[in-house]
Amino acid sequence: MSENSDVPGAPSSDPEGGRRWRARRSTSSVTTSGVAGKRRLRKRHTVAKVITATLVALAIGTATSVVLAYNHWNSNLDVKDLDPQLGTDRPPKEEVEGPKEPMNILVMGSDSRDCQGCNIDGLTGDGERSDTTIMLHLSADRKRAYGISVPRDTLVDRPTCYDEDGGEIPGADDVIWNEAYAVGGPACTIRQFEQVTGVRIDNYVVIDFQGFKDMVNALDGVEVCIPQDIVDTEHGITLDAGTREIKGDEALSYVRVRHVGNGTDPERIRRQQAFMAAMINKAISAGMLARPDRMLSFLNAVTESIQTDYKNIGELSELGQSFQGIGLDNIKFLTTPWVYSTAQEGRVEWTPEVNALWKLVIGDKPLSEQFAEQAITAADDPSGSDSSGEATQDPSQSPGGGGKKDRGLSDDARESAGLCT
Repeated sequence: MSENSDVPGAPSSDPEGGRRWRARRSTSSVTTSGVAGKRRLRKRHTVAKVITATLVALAIGTATSVVLAYNHWNSNLDVKDLDPQLGTDRPPKEEVEGPKEPMNILVMGSDSRDCQGCNIDGLTGDGERSDTTIMLHLSADRKRAYGISVPRDTLVDRPTCYDEDGGEIPGADDVIWNEAYAVGGPACTIRQFEQVTGVRIDNYVVIDFQGFKDMVNALDGVEVCIPQDIVDTEHGITLDAGTREIKGDEALSYVRVRHVGNGTDPERIRRQQAFMAAMINKAISAGMLARPDRMLSFLNAVTESIQTDYKNIGELSELGQSFQGIGLDNIKFLTTPWVYSTAQEGRVEWTPEVNALWKLVIGDKPLSEQFAEQAITAADDPSGSDSSGEATQDPSQSPGGGGKKDRGLSDDARESAGLCT
């Protein structure tokens, strides 16, 4: 007997038997490996399906979140088209060379106390006025931008305005600038701006006190330099001297207090311009766009507290993207040229030089040296040094003295506005 004869199924000495055993063994091996292969294939398919389903779920979840956020921000916006109230005699817009059209956006700060968190000084029942008016010009090549502030006490001849029903709001001569907002809202302010300057406004934005505070808070504060303690008992404003970041009510108090420097509205505007420049500087240098938490807070603040004719958050985002290629040195803020009025005490009047400024806007030209040397840029340091941190020039080496900087305001101008030098 063969040595394998006692092994069940082992081949016998019979050649045919051996062949049959090997055949059965071969068939069994193929069957077993085939089953295992199918199991592994099914396992791989299952894993692939799970991964695919997870990715799809994540994509849908992300898309849904984006859509929900987008819809939320859009629902926050108070969109109001004011074209029907602006009349048919609006100034034309000149054609200029550039990849895009230049943009003129009128930004108005409402001093209404009716919104949540807006009644910081206990004033009520005093109507609503445009506490701040800034025309923001964005060049066609998107390489420069400048904001022009109009003092609220500027005397102008207000044109006839129109209410929402088409009724006339009578004009008036030698009235202060912000009266237009009080009698006819943002539409009357836009109409007044266009009629007295010849500059066509493309879009507008109105923001209230709470919106301003929320935007500053979304940046986690903005750096300012206060040369001396500010104590305004009339409005309950107290600010300690020093260089630091401020936000919330303290930030709002800083840009609104008038009893600083020489106490005039044009000089308060200087502080507002310096603050806005510092906001832009921080938003860009601190990489706000790379911080989703801050970006979400900022968008919530913007959309909850503005009235505008931008139809959705997408149009506002497109406007924001237009500033991406502009350097901080090319974002400037200045005030319309003015002198104290001899006709009405405490009021101001534009000087003839303002006409040259409006021509620059209409022709989409950069600021001339005459205006650029009076501007605050987003690159300026709150302490008064330039963007590189260099000290100011020797006053004796500056035209006219006064410690003029390499660019921007002189020490005298900064001091009168309550800014550090």
